Amino acid sequence: MVNDRKKNNSAPDTIIKPSRSPRSTAMGAAFLMAMAAVGPGFLTQTATFTGQMGANFGFAILICIIFDIVVQMNVWRIIVVSGRKAQSIANDVFPGLGYVLSALVAAGGLFFNIGNVGGAGLGLNVLFGISPENGAVIAAALALIIFVVKNALVVMDRTVQILAFVKVAILVYIIFVMSVPYGTAIQHTFVPTKIDFYSIVTIVGGTVGGYISFSGGHRLIEGGVRGEKNIKYVNEGALTGIGIASVIRVLLFLAGLSVVVAGYKLDPTNPAASIFKYAAGNFGYKFFGILLFAAGMTSILGSTFTSTSFLDYAVKNKGVSSYEKYRKYLVIGFILISTLIFYFVGNPAKVLVFVGAANGFVLPISLTILLLASKRKKIIGSYNHPKWLTYSGWAVVLFMAFASIKTIIGLF
Repeated sequence: MVNDRKKNNSAPDTIIKPSRSPRSTAMGAAFLMAMAAVGPGFLTQTATFTGQMGANFGFAILICIIFDIVVQMNVWRIIVVSGRKAQSIANDVFPGLGYVLSALVAAGGLFFNIGNVGGAGLGLNVLFGISPENGAVIAAALALIIFVVKNALVVMDRTVQILAFVKVAILVYIIFVMSVPYGTAIQHTFVPTKIDFYSIVTIVGGTVGGYISFSGGHRLIEGGVRGEKNIKYVNEGALTGIGIASVIRVLLFLAGLSVVVAGYKLDPTNPAASIFKYAAGNFGYKFFGILLFAAGMTSILGSTFTSTSFLDYAVKNKGVSSYEKYRKYLVIGFILISTLIFYFVGNPAKVLVFVGAANGFVLPISLTILLLASKRKKIIGSYNHPKWLTYSGWAVVLFMAFASIKTIIGLF
């Protein structure tokens, strides 16, 4: 096997014997990706832009869903077919590029995780009245317990699946008790009267930017799902994850639009909480606490798992075992640093919107790397990447690069 690795750089980073079926692993990856995306930042961004743009924000969501499909299908396929993590692929595309990608993803993941632990802490504050800082400490402790137990990946998968159903159930209830202007929402989604590039860059970045686009792919190969033979499970997992995240986004948008159309003004310091409070009073506000805690916990798990996976550059079995030996400490350090920064700095709301935009700037870079890799035989072997994914992938790169530049110019 060592000789094979010397001959072929596309050898997988890690040799894992799957303990679960490929479909089960793919569903775990789907929920991990979706719930990594649907965190406190997701709630804050969606509520903020719904309050600012009203029904026109539906167009940004539509573009986001289309881009989600293109990005995730490209990223998951190339990672799984190569059997390697994105940073290792990037180093083969251009020496040293993997280290740059790791730095961008890990830094973005760390900043997002500050908001994640803060969001979970705020959720506990709403529910039990404890301080957000102490709530963040409790949430961090729960996340650490999940990561350090035996079969941590399985426990993580089950946790995010349960919390996903909690999120959907709460949002369905809010939609049920509100008068939703479906006609207005549909009309402006397809024929907007205003297009805001900053909102598009931010929510695309918050859904498939930075670490999020790699969370599902890295979860698959760590679960032993790799190679062209598993493409069908890649498709199922990617589309399921996108579907879950999109349903939650649309439900939150409709709930927020109902509140805005009714004449209420969302609180800029906590716009998502305003939606639930106006919709269902104190009972709705408590529901929001559950939703925010669930969103924070799932994103802590997704952000920590994916960000630390970018620190693995092992190319031999010995390197893999060394990385796995120290990964527990990387996870602990990542969560502790995020929690300490929130505890002493606080104010995650503005950070969450800003980091979503920053991850949107990273997206064209990371997607470009993988699209270039899809043409390298030493990385993907005999696999032929679909032309429609290649062309649509480059279209997303160009649009996000243009939108990012336009957003930066608009800030000055």
